[in-house]
Amino acid sequence: MKTCFATRRRFLQHSGAAGLALAAGVRADTRPRTLRLGAPAFIKTDDPVELARWHRDRGYGAAYCPNVPVTDTARIRAIETAFREANVVIAEVGRWCNLTDPDPVKRKKNLATVTEGLALADAVGARCCVDIAGSFNPDVWYGPHPDNFTPAFFDAAVENARTIIDAVKPKRAKFAYEMMGWCMPETPERYLALLKAVDRPNFAVHLDPCNLINSPEKIYRNTDLLNACFDLLGPWIVSCHAKDLTWEIEMNVHFREVRPGTGVLDYATFLRRLAALPEPPPLMIEHLKGAEEYAAAAKHIVATGSSLGIAFGP
Repeated sequence: MKTCFATRRRFLQHSGAAGLALAAGVRADTRPRTLRLGAPAFIKTDDPVELARWHRDRGYGAAYCPNVPVTDTARIRAIETAFREANVVIAEVGRWCNLTDPDPVKRKKNLATVTEGLALADAVGARCCVDIAGSFNPDVWYGPHPDNFTPAFFDAAVENARTIIDAVKPKRAKFAYEMMGWCMPETPERYLALLKAVDRPNFAVHLDPCNLINSPEKIYRNTDLLNACFDLLGPWIVSCHAKDLTWEIEMNVHFREVRPGTGVLDYATFLRRLAALPEPPPLMIEHLKGAEEYAAAAKHIVATGSSLGIAFGP
């Protein structure tokens, strides 16, 4: 793979005509827009109306999908209605399991789980169903493995995405892989190659830039990495994760996830590029401990956006 810091010229050379037109709009349209920020809900209720109101009252314009079986059509309709009336977007249905598990029995079960997740996302009106592409690691479902960077892994990721999308035939929701540092797609270039290979309009991009930072070069040049992600993948981004990274100084490289605002990720560029997209995707805070940490993260993100003239809300 080429370096992840792709230039715009390289993008124009290698993208299709439709992608070129959309991407050109991403760069040209810099008007401020309202971004939708979201976080896990810290409220004990089964009432979709109360749940949607909780998000809106805290200024969140997006939410993770509430827990609901795909067979419970009445509750799915109630959730969709409550969140729509509150003007809170359901950003994503997460189905975190190993689609490339070396055990064929587990792999088949996981494929069914993610297929069900995409069906739920489409039924409830979520922007996407998301999972990682998986790992050939037999012990840790998201763990590293040397064969995660082989043509065999790429082909499996392509086949799984096609199988899931073709089984559901979604009318609204997209299916996306979350980017990772030790399995494909580990660079924006690799994700662009997957988009072309999967060749399905309902295959999209879930952007988690911190997951792509797996070297000193990338953490130092994370602004370039962010710009490469938006230059190459902007038209296909349907949901994003918000977190941050710090470098723990040891005898080897060790990056640690931290609360947004306490690390080194260039949030000004992240938010500016999100807001410039024709349809800015939801930005979902994750991996923090408790309501107070999430509130502090939201405060930093909103303050950073405000300094750029970017608003947040439903």
